[in-house]
Amino acid sequence: MKQIAQKLRETNRAEYILYLWQMEDLMRAFALDARRIDSEWLAKAPLSEEERSENRQWFAELCDMMRSEGLHERGHLQIARNALETLVELHAQLLRSPEFPYYREMYYKVLPYIVELRAKNRQAQPDAPEKGELEVCFDFLYGVLTLRLAGRSITPETAAAQKDVTALLGTLSDYWKRGVTVEE
Repeated sequence: MKQIAQKLRETNRAEYILYLWQMEDLMRAFALDARRIDSEWLAKAPLSEEERSENRQWFAELCDMMRSEGLHERGHLQIARNALETLVELHAQLLRSPEFPYYREMYYKVLPYIVELRAKNRQAQPDAPEKGELEVCFDFLYGVLTLRLAGRSITPETAAAQKDVTALLGTLSDYWKRGVTVEE
């Protein structure tokens, strides 16, 4: 778990964010109790004692962070928000730059989905603050992931949207990994 997060943090920023969100939900399922995570979940994982100890410490630290950040029921860790913000900044730079027409084309293909998802979010939660475009994309992908983990199917339209959103975030993550910078 910790090893997966470390690898994703360096190689795929988009997957890293989704993985952290999944770990947040796991920790909430155990009421942010690192001892329960250890005894009820890590104990059943095929880990060496060293790996289990390392993951035990990692989950304890994450549970502490979640409690201190008031994330008992919802919200995301500051480390996840920081990772998202790096992508938001790069996304904005890529859209402004004439050097990345392919990325801009991908974005405009995804934009109708973002507009539709925002409208649905406003209907469901009229008083909630509006989320940024990339956070809407991540929320969507996380929702699809959650449905698939629960064994539920998605519509062909949702699958098409998932494919396009995944391509956009994957490309953005790849640019981030390669250290692409945009001159302004």
